[in-house]
Amino acid sequence: MQDMNLRVKKHKRRRRRGENGILIGSIILCLVTLTAITITLIMVFRYRSIQMENTVVMNELEAIRMDETVTYTQNEVDAMIASAVTQTTDQTTQEVRTELLDKMKELMLTGDGALSMLRYFYPDEIVIADAGKYHFFPISEELAHHTYDMDKFIKDSDQVMQYYDNEKWISHKGIDVSKYQEEIDWEQVATDDVEYAFIRLGIRGYTKGEILEDENFEENIKGALRNDIAVGVYFFTQAVSTEEAEEEAQYVLDALEPYRVDYPVVIDVEAVSNANARTKDLTKEERTQYCITFCEKIREAGYTPMIYGNLKTFMLMLDLEQLEDYEKWVAFYDEPLYYPYAFKVWQYTDEGSVAGIEGKVDLNISFEEASDDD
Repeated sequence: MQDMNLRVKKHKRRRRRGENGILIGSIILCLVTLTAITITLIMVFRYRSIQMENTVVMNELEAIRMDETVTYTQNEVDAMIASAVTQTTDQTTQEVRTELLDKMKELMLTGDGALSMLRYFYPDEIVIADAGKYHFFPISEELAHHTYDMDKFIKDSDQVMQYYDNEKWISHKGIDVSKYQEEIDWEQVATDDVEYAFIRLGIRGYTKGEILEDENFEENIKGALRNDIAVGVYFFTQAVSTEEAEEEAQYVLDALEPYRVDYPVVIDVEAVSNANARTKDLTKEERTQYCITFCEKIREAGYTPMIYGNLKTFMLMLDLEQLEDYEKWVAFYDEPLYYPYAFKVWQYTDEGSVAGIEGKVDLNISFEEASDDD
Protein backbone atom coordinates (compact mmCIF):
# COMPACT_ATOMS: atom_id res chain seq x y z
CA MET A 1 0.00 0.00 0.00
CA GLN A 2 2.87 2.38 0.83
CA ASP A 3 4.46 1.60 -2.52
CA MET A 4 1.15 2.28 -4.17
CA ASN A 5 0.92 5.71 -2.47
CA LEU A 6 4.46 6.56 -3.55
CA ARG A 7 3.60 5.65 -7.14
CA VAL A 8 0.50 7.79 -6.97
CA LYS A 9 2.45 10.74 -5.60
CA LYS A 10 5.12 10.36 -8.29
CA HIS A 11 2.40 10.15 -10.95
CA LYS A 12 0.80 13.34 -9.62
CA ARG A 13 4.16 15.12 -9.64
CA ARG A 14 4.77 14.04 -13.23
CA ARG A 15 1.26 15.12 -14.14
CA ARG A 16 1.78 18.47 -12.44
CA ARG A 17 5.08 18.93 -14.28
CA GLY A 18 3.28 18.13 -17.54
CA GLU A 19 0.62 20.67 -16.76
CA ASN A 20 3.33 23.17 -15.85
CA GLY A 21 4.97 22.49 -19.19
CA ILE A 22 1.72 23.22 -21.00
CA LEU A 23 1.25 26.34 -18.93
CA ILE A 24 4.80 27.46 -19.65
CA GLY A 25 4.22 26.94 -23.37
CA SER A 26 1.04 28.97 -23.18
CA ILE A 27 2.86 31.75 -21.36
CA ILE A 28 5.63 31.83 -23.93
CA LEU A 29 3.10 31.89 -26.78
CA CYS A 30 1.20 34.76 -25.15
CA LEU A 31 4.39 36.72 -24.56
CA VAL A 32 5.58 36.23 -28.12
CA THR A 33 2.19 37.23 -29.51
CA LEU A 34 1.90 40.34 -27.36
CA THR A 35 5.47 41.38 -28.09
CA ALA A 36 4.80 41.05 -31.84
CA ILE A 37 1.67 43.17 -31.50
CA THR A 38 3.67 45.81 -29.62
CA ILE A 39 6.32 45.94 -32.34
CA THR A 40 3.65 46.17 -35.05
CA LEU A 41 1.93 49.09 -33.36
CA ILE A 42 5.23 50.94 -33.11
CA MET A 43 5.89 50.40 -36.82
CA VAL A 44 2.40 51.69 -37.68
CA PHE A 45 3.30 54.94 -36.00
CA ARG A 46 6.41 55.01 -38.26
CA TYR A 47 9.05 54.83 -35.59
CA ARG A 48 12.26 53.28 -36.79
CA SER A 49 12.63 49.68 -35.69
CA ILE A 50 15.12 49.00 -32.93
CA GLN A 51 16.14 45.73 -31.34
CA MET A 52 14.05 45.08 -28.23
CA GLU A 53 15.78 43.91 -25.07
CA ASN A 54 13.04 42.09 -23.15
CA THR A 55 15.12 41.45 -20.01
CA VAL A 56 12.20 41.20 -17.61
CA VAL A 57 10.32 38.70 -19.75
CA MET A 58 13.38 36.54 -20.32
CA ASN A 59 14.17 36.45 -16.59
CA GLU A 60 10.67 35.25 -15.83
CA LEU A 61 10.88 32.54 -18.48
CA GLU A 62 14.30 31.44 -17.26
CA ALA A 63 12.97 31.11 -13.73
CA ILE A 64 10.17 28.88 -14.97
CA ARG A 65 12.56 26.75 -16.99
CA MET A 66 15.03 26.25 -14.10
CA ASP A 67 12.43 25.34 -11.48
CA GLU A 68 9.81 22.96 -12.73
CA THR A 69 7.99 22.99 -9.38
CA VAL A 70 6.94 26.65 -9.84
CA THR A 71 3.19 27.00 -10.41
CA TYR A 72 0.99 30.01 -11.08
CA THR A 73 -2.65 30.73 -10.75
CA GLN A 74 -4.46 32.16 -13.76
CA ASN A 75 -4.53 35.57 -12.07
CA GLU A 76 -0.79 35.40 -11.48
CA VAL A 77 -0.17 34.48 -15.12
CA ASP A 78 -2.33 37.41 -16.31
CA ALA A 79 -0.53 39.78 -13.97
CA MET A 80 2.90 38.56 -15.12
CA ILE A 81 2.04 39.00 -18.81
CA ALA A 82 0.59 42.48 -18.23
CA SER A 83 3.66 43.52 -16.26
CA ALA A 84 6.08 42.20 -18.87
CA VAL A 85 4.27 43.88 -21.76
CA THR A 86 4.02 47.17 -19.90
CA GLN A 87 7.73 47.20 -19.07
CA THR A 88 8.66 46.16 -22.60
CA THR A 89 6.44 48.88 -24.10
CA ASP A 90 7.78 51.51 -21.72
CA GLN A 91 11.37 50.55 -22.53
CA THR A 92 10.73 50.54 -26.29
CA THR A 93 8.86 53.83 -26.19
CA GLN A 94 11.72 55.46 -24.32
CA GLU A 95 14.30 54.14 -26.79
CA VAL A 96 12.24 55.31 -29.75
CA ARG A 97 11.65 58.69 -28.13
CA THR A 98 15.38 59.11 -27.49
CA GLU A 99 16.25 58.16 -31.07
CA LEU A 100 13.58 60.49 -32.43
CA LEU A 101 14.70 63.46 -30.34
CA ASP A 102 18.37 62.86 -31.14
CA LYS A 103 17.65 62.85 -34.87
CA MET A 104 15.49 65.96 -34.64
CA LYS A 105 18.25 67.72 -32.72
CA GLU A 106 20.79 66.69 -35.34
CA LEU A 107 18.65 68.05 -38.17
CA MET A 108 18.02 71.31 -36.33
CA LEU A 109 21.71 71.80 -35.55
CA THR A 110 22.55 71.42 -39.25
CA GLY A 111 19.98 74.06 -40.15
CA ASP A 112 17.43 71.68 -41.63
CA GLY A 113 13.80 72.56 -41.06
CA ALA A 114 10.55 70.67 -40.68
CA LEU A 115 10.52 69.58 -44.33
CA SER A 116 13.86 67.80 -44.00
CA MET A 117 12.66 66.11 -40.82
CA LEU A 118 9.51 64.87 -42.49
CA ARG A 119 11.47 63.56 -45.44
CA TYR A 120 13.81 61.72 -43.08
CA PHE A 121 11.04 60.10 -41.06
CA TYR A 122 8.91 59.26 -44.12
CA PRO A 123 11.46 57.66 -46.47
CA ASP A 124 8.82 55.79 -48.47
CA GLU A 125 6.99 58.96 -49.47
CA ILE A 126 7.80 62.14 -51.36
CA VAL A 127 7.05 65.09 -49.09
CA ILE A 128 6.34 68.46 -50.69
CA ALA A 129 5.72 71.79 -48.93
CA ASP A 130 3.50 74.25 -50.75
CA ALA A 131 1.28 77.15 -49.69
CA GLY A 132 1.69 76.37 -46.01
CA LYS A 133 0.79 72.70 -46.36
CA TYR A 134 2.72 69.45 -46.52
CA HIS A 135 1.79 66.92 -49.18
CA PHE A 136 2.71 63.24 -48.95
CA PHE A 137 2.98 61.05 -52.07
CA PRO A 138 3.77 57.34 -51.63
CA ILE A 139 6.67 56.44 -53.92
CA SER A 140 5.12 54.52 -56.80
CA GLU A 141 6.59 51.28 -58.05
CA GLU A 142 4.51 51.66 -61.20
CA LEU A 143 6.72 54.51 -62.44
CA ALA A 144 10.23 54.01 -63.80
CA HIS A 145 12.88 54.83 -61.20
CA HIS A 146 16.30 56.25 -61.98
CA THR A 147 19.22 53.90 -61.33
CA TYR A 148 21.88 56.49 -60.52
CA ASP A 149 23.99 56.08 -57.41
CA MET A 150 23.82 59.41 -55.58
CA ASP A 151 27.31 58.85 -54.16
CA LYS A 152 28.72 58.94 -57.70
CA PHE A 153 27.61 62.52 -58.32
CA ILE A 154 30.80 64.41 -57.52
CA LYS A 155 31.54 68.14 -57.54
CA ASP A 156 34.98 69.45 -58.42
CA SER A 157 36.71 72.46 -56.89
CA ASP A 158 34.65 74.78 -59.12
CA GLN A 159 31.40 73.18 -57.89
CA VAL A 160 30.77 71.58 -61.27
CA MET A 161 29.03 68.21 -60.88
CA GLN A 162 29.99 65.08 -62.75
CA TYR A 163 29.00 61.44 -62.53
CA TYR A 164 31.81 58.93 -62.14
CA ASP A 165 31.09 55.28 -62.88
CA ASN A 166 33.18 52.31 -63.98
CA GLU A 167 36.34 54.41 -63.61
CA LYS A 168 35.23 57.10 -66.03
CA TRP A 169 33.12 60.25 -66.21
CA ILE A 170 29.90 59.42 -68.02
CA SER A 171 27.89 62.63 -67.61
CA HIS A 172 27.80 65.85 -69.65
CA LYS A 173 28.15 69.44 -68.47
CA GLY A 174 25.62 71.96 -69.69
CA ILE A 175 23.90 75.27 -69.06
CA ASP A 176 20.53 76.83 -69.76
CA VAL A 177 20.23 80.48 -70.67
CA SER A 178 17.77 83.20 -71.54
CA LYS A 179 17.75 86.97 -71.97
CA TYR A 180 18.61 87.27 -68.27
CA GLN A 181 22.22 86.21 -68.99
CA GLU A 182 22.39 89.19 -71.37
CA GLU A 183 25.21 89.10 -73.92
CA ILE A 184 27.14 85.82 -73.88
CA ASP A 185 30.63 85.19 -75.25
CA TRP A 186 29.98 81.73 -76.66
CA GLU A 187 33.58 81.25 -77.73
CA GLN A 188 34.58 81.57 -74.08
CA VAL A 189 31.75 79.31 -72.98
CA ALA A 190 33.09 76.60 -75.29
CA THR A 191 36.48 76.74 -73.58
CA ASP A 192 34.85 75.90 -70.21
CA ASP A 193 33.92 72.30 -71.12
CA VAL A 194 30.28 73.18 -71.76
CA GLU A 195 28.97 70.47 -74.08
CA TYR A 196 25.39 71.66 -74.55
CA ALA A 197 23.07 74.55 -73.82
CA PHE A 198 19.31 74.69 -73.39
CA ILE A 199 18.25 78.04 -74.82
CA ARG A 200 14.98 79.66 -73.99
CA LEU A 201 13.07 80.08 -77.22
CA GLY A 202 10.05 81.91 -75.87
CA ILE A 203 7.23 82.25 -73.39
CA ARG A 204 3.50 82.70 -73.24
CA GLY A 205 2.50 85.62 -71.03
CA TYR A 206 0.78 84.55 -67.83
CA THR A 207 -1.81 87.35 -67.80
CA LYS A 208 -2.57 88.29 -71.42
CA GLY A 209 -1.55 84.98 -72.97
CA GLU A 210 0.49 86.36 -75.87
CA ILE A 211 3.44 84.35 -77.22
CA LEU A 212 6.77 86.15 -77.12
CA GLU A 213 10.16 85.08 -78.45
CA ASP A 214 13.03 85.39 -75.98
CA GLU A 215 14.90 88.57 -76.87
CA ASN A 216 18.26 86.76 -77.06
CA PHE A 217 17.10 83.51 -78.63
CA GLU A 218 18.56 83.96 -82.11
CA GLU A 219 21.82 85.40 -80.84
CA ASN A 220 22.23 82.58 -78.33
CA ILE A 221 21.39 79.66 -80.60
CA LYS A 222 23.63 80.97 -83.38
CA GLY A 223 26.49 81.64 -80.96
CA ALA A 224 26.27 78.18 -79.41
CA LEU A 225 26.11 76.34 -82.74
CA ARG A 226 28.91 78.44 -84.18
CA ASN A 227 31.15 77.20 -81.35
CA ASP A 228 30.17 73.54 -81.64
CA ILE A 229 28.00 73.51 -78.54
CA ALA A 230 24.99 71.23 -78.94
CA VAL A 231 21.68 72.93 -78.32
CA GLY A 232 18.24 72.17 -76.98
CA VAL A 233 15.50 74.72 -76.49
CA TYR A 234 12.75 75.30 -73.97
CA PHE A 235 9.44 77.11 -74.03
CA PHE A 236 7.72 78.46 -70.91
CA THR A 237 4.12 77.32 -71.25
CA GLN A 238 1.01 79.00 -69.94
CA ALA A 239 -1.43 77.18 -72.15
CA VAL A 240 -4.99 76.98 -70.87
CA SER A 241 -6.39 74.78 -73.63
CA THR A 242 -5.39 72.04 -76.05
CA GLU A 243 -5.49 74.60 -78.86
CA GLU A 244 -3.03 76.85 -77.04
CA ALA A 245 -0.69 73.90 -76.35
CA GLU A 246 -0.71 73.07 -80.07
CA GLU A 247 -0.09 76.73 -80.88
CA GLU A 248 2.93 76.82 -78.57
CA ALA A 249 4.39 73.68 -80.10
CA GLN A 250 3.91 74.97 -83.64
CA TYR A 251 5.50 78.29 -82.71
CA VAL A 252 8.56 76.39 -81.43
CA LEU A 253 8.78 74.22 -84.56
CA ASP A 254 8.60 77.23 -86.86
CA ALA A 255 11.37 79.01 -84.95
CA LEU A 256 13.64 75.93 -85.10
CA GLU A 257 13.53 75.42 -88.86
CA PRO A 258 16.85 77.18 -89.63
CA TYR A 259 18.79 75.41 -86.86
CA ARG A 260 20.16 72.02 -85.94
CA VAL A 261 18.81 70.95 -82.55
CA ASP A 262 20.43 67.79 -81.18
CA TYR A 263 19.19 68.03 -77.61
CA PRO A 264 15.51 67.83 -76.57
CA VAL A 265 12.81 70.39 -77.17
CA VAL A 266 11.45 71.15 -73.72
CA ILE A 267 8.15 72.34 -72.33
CA ASP A 268 8.83 74.33 -69.16
CA VAL A 269 6.01 73.74 -66.64
CA GLU A 270 6.15 75.98 -63.59
CA ALA A 271 3.64 77.57 -61.25
CA VAL A 272 3.07 81.31 -61.40
CA SER A 273 2.26 82.96 -58.08
CA ASN A 274 0.57 86.01 -59.61
CA ALA A 275 -3.10 86.15 -58.61
CA ASN A 276 -4.01 87.13 -62.18
CA ALA A 277 -2.23 84.21 -63.84
CA ARG A 278 -4.40 82.60 -66.49
CA THR A 279 -3.31 79.13 -65.38
CA LYS A 280 -3.96 79.48 -61.64
CA ASP A 281 -7.16 77.40 -61.71
CA LEU A 282 -5.96 74.61 -64.00
CA THR A 283 -6.37 71.08 -62.69
CA LYS A 284 -3.62 68.48 -62.68
CA GLU A 285 -5.46 66.60 -65.42
CA GLU A 286 -5.69 69.69 -67.63
CA ARG A 287 -2.01 70.56 -67.28
CA THR A 288 -1.08 66.96 -68.02
CA GLN A 289 -3.17 66.88 -71.20
CA TYR A 290 -1.68 70.14 -72.46
CA CYS A 291 1.79 68.73 -71.81
CA ILE A 292 0.98 65.62 -73.80
CA THR A 293 -0.40 67.72 -76.67
CA PHE A 294 2.80 69.79 -76.83
CA CYS A 295 5.14 66.80 -76.56
CA GLU A 296 3.34 64.73 -79.17
CA LYS A 297 3.45 67.54 -81.71
CA ILE A 298 7.18 67.98 -81.07
CA ARG A 299 7.76 64.24 -81.41
CA GLU A 300 5.82 64.05 -84.66
CA ALA A 301 8.18 66.66 -86.09
CA GLY A 302 11.19 64.44 -85.35
CA TYR A 303 12.50 66.06 -82.17
CA THR A 304 12.86 64.56 -78.70
CA PRO A 305 10.29 66.08 -76.34
CA MET A 306 11.17 66.69 -72.69
CA ILE A 307 9.40 68.14 -69.65
CA TYR A 308 11.13 70.56 -67.27
CA GLY A 309 9.98 71.16 -63.72
CA ASN A 310 10.71 71.01 -60.02
CA LEU A 311 9.19 68.78 -57.35
CA LYS A 312 6.03 70.86 -57.23
CA THR A 313 5.67 70.51 -61.00
CA PHE A 314 6.00 66.75 -61.07
CA MET A 315 4.13 65.91 -57.89
CA LEU A 316 1.41 68.57 -57.56
CA MET A 317 0.84 69.92 -61.07
CA LEU A 318 1.24 66.91 -63.36
CA ASP A 319 0.20 63.26 -63.44
CA LEU A 320 3.47 61.42 -63.95
CA GLU A 321 1.76 58.14 -64.78
CA GLN A 322 0.47 59.70 -68.01
CA LEU A 323 3.87 61.20 -68.86
CA GLU A 324 6.08 58.10 -68.70
CA ASP A 325 6.82 58.32 -72.43
CA TYR A 326 8.62 61.65 -72.13
CA GLU A 327 12.05 62.47 -70.77
CA LYS A 328 12.32 64.61 -67.63
CA TRP A 329 14.55 67.54 -66.70
CA VAL A 330 14.47 68.04 -62.94
CA ALA A 331 15.33 71.24 -61.07
CA PHE A 332 16.52 70.58 -57.52
CA TYR A 333 19.23 72.61 -55.80
CA ASP A 334 20.06 70.48 -52.74
CA GLU A 335 22.06 67.30 -52.46
CA PRO A 336 21.38 64.48 -52.75
CA LEU A 337 18.69 64.80 -55.37
CA TYR A 338 15.31 64.17 -53.75
CA TYR A 339 13.55 62.58 -56.71
CA PRO A 340 13.23 58.80 -57.19
CA TYR A 341 11.89 58.64 -60.73
CA ALA A 342 13.66 58.46 -64.09
CA PHE A 343 15.24 61.63 -65.45
CA LYS A 344 17.82 62.58 -68.09
CA VAL A 345 18.90 66.05 -66.94
CA TRP A 346 19.37 67.50 -63.46
CA GLN A 347 19.55 71.28 -63.01
CA TYR A 348 21.48 71.24 -59.75
CA THR A 349 22.20 74.94 -59.20
CA ASP A 350 21.11 78.38 -60.36
CA GLU A 351 24.30 79.96 -59.04
CA GLY A 352 26.89 78.48 -61.36
CA SER A 353 29.77 80.29 -63.02
CA VAL A 354 30.89 79.77 -66.60
CA ALA A 355 33.50 81.57 -68.69
CA GLY A 356 31.90 84.02 -71.10
CA ILE A 357 28.83 84.72 -68.94
CA GLU A 358 28.63 87.60 -66.50
CA GLY A 359 26.89 86.70 -63.27
CA LYS A 360 25.22 83.47 -62.33
CA VAL A 361 23.94 80.77 -64.65
CA ASP A 362 22.04 77.49 -64.26
CA LEU A 363 24.26 74.40 -64.41
CA ASN A 364 23.03 71.00 -65.51
CA ILE A 365 24.32 67.47 -65.45
CA SER A 366 22.97 65.33 -68.25
CA PHE A 367 22.86 61.72 -69.34
CA GLU A 368 21.28 62.79 -72.61
CA GLU A 369 23.36 61.99 -75.67
CA ALA A 370 23.34 64.46 -78.55
CA SER A 371 22.17 63.14 -81.89
CA ASP A 372 24.87 61.97 -84.28
CA ASP A 373 22.64 62.35 -87.33
CA ASP A 374 23.79 64.70 -90.05
